[in-house]
Amino acid sequence: MCGIVGGIAERNLVPILLEGLRRLEYRGYDSSGIALLDSNSNLKRVRSIGKIKELETIIGQEDQAFKGNVGIAHTRWATHGVPSEKNAHPHICNNKVAVVHNGIIENYQTLKHDQLATGYQFTSETDTEVVVHAIHQQLENTDDLLQAVTQAISQFEGAYALGVVATNDPTTLIAARKGSPLVIGIGIGEHFIASDVSALLLVTQRFIFLEEGDIAKITRDQVQIFDAQGHAVNRPVKQSSLSTTSVELGEHKHYMHKEILEQPDYDNDTHWLPLPDTAYK
Repeated sequence: MCGIVGGIAERNLVPILLEGLRRLEYRGYDSSGIALLDSNSNLKRVRSIGKIKELETIIGQEDQAFKGNVGIAHTRWATHGVPSEKNAHPHICNNKVAVVHNGIIENYQTLKHDQLATGYQFTSETDTEVVVHAIHQQLENTDDLLQAVTQAISQFEGAYALGVVATNDPTTLIAARKGSPLVIGIGIGEHFIASDVSALLLVTQRFIFLEEGDIAKITRDQVQIFDAQGHAVNRPVKQSSLSTTSVELGEHKHYMHKEILEQPDYDNDTHWLPLPDTAYK
């Protein structure tokens, strides 16, 4: 399963996005990437195949140049297209729009054919690239990023969870979901998105769970949510009872190992006892 993390804040988001990606490693992935808007509202992107630490190494080589307070990040498990840097998310169109996507756009071949006919160029083998082109195409007719994404997703058949940023609206992060889960993390003067709450527990324990067909406009100070019919709606903010340690690997080799060793067992007096580490070595 692919993983999404994103946010909008006053502080530099790169450490938060990297940590969020690390906390989504349990979902499995073959590549990862981050795109953000810098202080001049220009899009910057770093992508890598392999482990998150490879991405982190590349970012470290960028010195202080790679930072921003609006960004999206992704771990990819290959579906359309082989594992490669060019197929890794985020995908960008004409240095104006960046997108991360979970799910599958079933009619992407038809959309790709139409987009090629109108002059769009494709640099990957993914279905996601039609998403970023479709949003860019709508931004040719409107400066409203929310409206552009709303019009674009009406073309898609299949499932998606989306995080979208654009240079024309550097104070906005758009999130949308249909068939794939997406949550909004609520902060003070900052907000975040993720595939699941575990990615964001270090920055918040308050979450809005987007419902089927929802699209959200997220700024530092506000979250506006609209349902599939375009009506403004209020979704409840829920407090997570999960702790950061409950979703961390710690000294475990992998998450299956962690789950097994944390299972209790009955002794003869019907008391719950943890299983010893040696039972699984």
